[in-house]
Amino acid sequence: MTLPMVVPSAGLPARVRIHEVGARDGLQNEKSTVPTEIKAEFIRRLADAGLTTIEATSFVHPKWVPQLADAEQLFPQVADLPVDLPVLVPNERGLDRALALGAGRVAVFASATESFAKANLNRTVDEALAMFEPVVARAKAADVEVRGYLSMCFGDPWEGAVPVPQVVKVCKALLDMGCDELSLGDTIGVATPGHVEVLLTELGEAGVPTSSIGVHFHDTYGQALANTYAALQHGVTTVDASAGGLGGCPYAKSATGNLATEDLVWMLRGLGIDTGVDLDRLVATSVWMADQLGRPSPSRTVRALSHKEQ
Repeated sequence: MTLPMVVPSAGLPARVRIHEVGARDGLQNEKSTVPTEIKAEFIRRLADAGLTTIEATSFVHPKWVPQLADAEQLFPQVADLPVDLPVLVPNERGLDRALALGAGRVAVFASATESFAKANLNRTVDEALAMFEPVVARAKAADVEVRGYLSMCFGDPWEGAVPVPQVVKVCKALLDMGCDELSLGDTIGVATPGHVEVLLTELGEAGVPTSSIGVHFHDTYGQALANTYAALQHGVTTVDASAGGLGGCPYAKSATGNLATEDLVWMLRGLGIDTGVDLDRLVATSVWMADQLGRPSPSRTVRALSHKEQ
């Protein structure tokens, strides 16, 4: 493909690592159960498209996320892939389940706001952090890398605007307890580029290295790519995205889909930024997954490229 034309922009990273969340965050909301074999095939196709970090599943109680109740069955089906397969663990019990299957990367999920901590974890922010401390300590002792997801970094459906120092404080707490990486979540998609720049600047001033930060934008107001570009300008090189734009958040009703991986790859390709992803294979994978789910992909790039092939 000769398009998009490659026109680099000064000051941006040479390479970006895409943290693919379609198989976990993308599918967790689906009302009808996606068969385990389909999830495994989805992950295999994502790996074949060149994605090197693919979030596989979540070891939460099936009552909370029924779609991911098959974690024990799914993970062994994909564990031999030559890619990183992080999994979410909400507590020590979840960590036990993940470690028993040989998971090498786990993630905990915290909140920057009290309202979402209560809705998502039924705890205060501090209580949730206290719950994660032994999880992170045990994971690190087992030589497992830990990611800390932080929801509601840019706005909360109950509390509105979230003060930047409040977000910085929780980020620092997650790093101090041993998390290797943070993912800053715009859970309801209300961030704008200036807000992204201010948060990243204040995190840097607080001693949080940019190399430990990933960004996770939702496209509720069409700002996900603009916000990603602002993060790239600040030096961020890890971006979360979901193949086909699948996903949202079951505890935040105003949240729409994640940033589509294809839309991200198209922008990065045009900027001359390497991702290692084969866009044609990725688009084909999302078209296949959309067929499994019985609806078209919301990704504009998937629609544009798959339409041209018809």
